[in-house]
Amino acid sequence: HKIDAAIESYDRAIQIKPDSDYLFGQLFHTKNSVCNWNFFKEDLEKLKNKTLKVQKISTPFSILSVYDSPSLQKISAKIFLKTKYSSTDFLEPITKREVNNKIRIGYYSANFCNHAVSHLLVKLFELHDKSKFELFGFSFGPEKNDEMRKRVSSAFDQFINVNLKNDKEIALLSRDLKIDIAVDLMGFTKNNRFGIFVERCAPIQVNYLGYSATTGADCIDYIIGDKVVIPKENQKDYSEKIIYLPDCFMANDFTKKISAKIFTREELGLPKEGFVFCCFNKYYKIIPSIFDIWMRLLKKIEGSVLWLTGDNFTGAKNLQKEANQRGVDSNRLIFAKAMPLLADHLARHKSADLFIDTIPYNGHTRASDALWTGLPVLALIGQSFASRVSASLLNAVGLQELITYSEKEYEDLSIELATNPTRLKEIKSKLEKNKLIKPLFNTKLFTKNIESAYTKIYEKYLKNLPVENIEIK
Repeated sequence: HKIDAAIESYDRAIQIKPDSDYLFGQLFHTKNSVCNWNFFKEDLEKLKNKTLKVQKISTPFSILSVYDSPSLQKISAKIFLKTKYSSTDFLEPITKREVNNKIRIGYYSANFCNHAVSHLLVKLFELHDKSKFELFGFSFGPEKNDEMRKRVSSAFDQFINVNLKNDKEIALLSRDLKIDIAVDLMGFTKNNRFGIFVERCAPIQVNYLGYSATTGADCIDYIIGDKVVIPKENQKDYSEKIIYLPDCFMANDFTKKISAKIFTREELGLPKEGFVFCCFNKYYKIIPSIFDIWMRLLKKIEGSVLWLTGDNFTGAKNLQKEANQRGVDSNRLIFAKAMPLLADHLARHKSADLFIDTIPYNGHTRASDALWTGLPVLALIGQSFASRVSASLLNAVGLQELITYSEKEYEDLSIELATNPTRLKEIKSKLEKNKLIKPLFNTKLFTKNIESAYTKIYEKYLKNLPVENIEIK
């Protein structure tokens, strides 16, 4: 977590060997993680040009947060795959085998612990129909024996720590356990083990939730999405075939507790009066163009503040500097202190007035959490999967009026909601009602839909039918 020292080291490394694989993209992403926007435009252009020239400039994940382009994301993924998995010494293809009594689903992740992905998925694991499905968890992350780890692991029929095994060994173990459908919950995110899927750990392999883009890989058969995050015209930018779930691709836990604690604005560091814009997304998702809009909002809405996560000291200092440069008093940026208890963190959302989302990388768990607490989320929809997530959430909770389609519309609607308390109150009332009756937080319905998808792709495999886009209704 010594970000400044890391940036300095990357800079020196680039001076020594400018063409070192992926180094420039790593430096760019590290700078963005602390909102160090020196040379942002120039770096962005360089990243794009070199990616289009099929050069090894950036790992795929770094591209997601700065480019709203599914085609560029696909090119980046393919470059990375070709470099990292060019070996020919892979396992033999899986031959047809005896059908299991139940469909065996393997979930693979480094994040079966107090992590956003587990918070979203834990109730799905618990609700899976164990009379039809047998669940296997393959865990290869840092050992964290927290409460979420205990809860997640107990939801599986078998939970296996494969930390000490290499990718080939994990793939072989999966084959020995006769996993039918392997669900990769990581893609190219931190601590991933994508090599397990390159080795083919199961006859059907699925990209889900952890990585909001195509993997660009032939070994992944399907990606789970919905009609908002992957519109028909974007199918060409996905190497996977798409499983279209009917409402929203994202699982949620309808039992997630919100603390009954009532926070005063003062104890949260917020002013007694004034409109509170809020965004608890990680800092690498904040880019100059969205920050420009936020600063204009603070200028136009007298007494308003912007409430951000405060777990990144260097990033907070850089954002304060950027605010001052845009003519906004940096004291109007309020940084939330870390709260050990998720239930308390959720409860403090009630002190905000409007969650204004980032683009091109939307809030995922953070946007979902805001809606769960009754805080409206304002979305600016883009082209890529990652830039359409909050729109998908709003669609599934019946608040399509909060989806905007241009920066101007996003800014105008923010101002209208901040200056029209009656309209904002109506939206909040609608959200409170809808979150209990609309599909977004209906985990039982979601489980039924994803199980229908698993059954359908498994039956297609048994009948030797081609892998193709499927729609669950």
